[in-house]
Amino acid sequence: MKKSGFPPIIDQNTEILILGSLPSDLSIKAGEYYANPQNQFWKIIFAIFNNNLTLTKYSEKTDLLLKNKIGLWDVMTEADRVGSLDSNIKNAELNDFSGLFETYPNLKKLAFNGEKSFSTFMKMKISMPQMELITLTSTSPANARKSLQQKLREWEISLK
Repeated sequence: MKKSGFPPIIDQNTEILILGSLPSDLSIKAGEYYANPQNQFWKIIFAIFNNNLTLTKYSEKTDLLLKNKIGLWDVMTEADRVGSLDSNIKNAELNDFSGLFETYPNLKKLAFNGEKSFSTFMKMKISMPQMELITLTSTSPANARKSLQQKLREWEISLK
């Protein structure tokens, strides 16, 4: 089944861009990045940037990211995938990163939410500005290799 991603959450002040692979089925249905309540992404963001205070409105969540010079996007614009697992992704079409880098020259770091987004991005043959690339442990509920606390420490070091 063909699934499509979302436009980037980004502005001219964004310095760090967090990149996932492709939104989950729950996220696609909600029209929001990381809408699955089992995904630890927003818990980690709230812990790092909002004193663990949960925000419920999506616009408040994305405003919190932008206020901290962080953007969100996915490496893939669309792909065939049954369910929400990255391992089921086939026939991926990638987002236009060349255009993004031209439009947002203040980007300094790409932070990949898991190995799939990083490995897919690295297959692209594009020229890109000098910036730091970091692969973080996936916040997906399918990834239980590390505890929430371990992920939180790793993400905080990379995003602060």
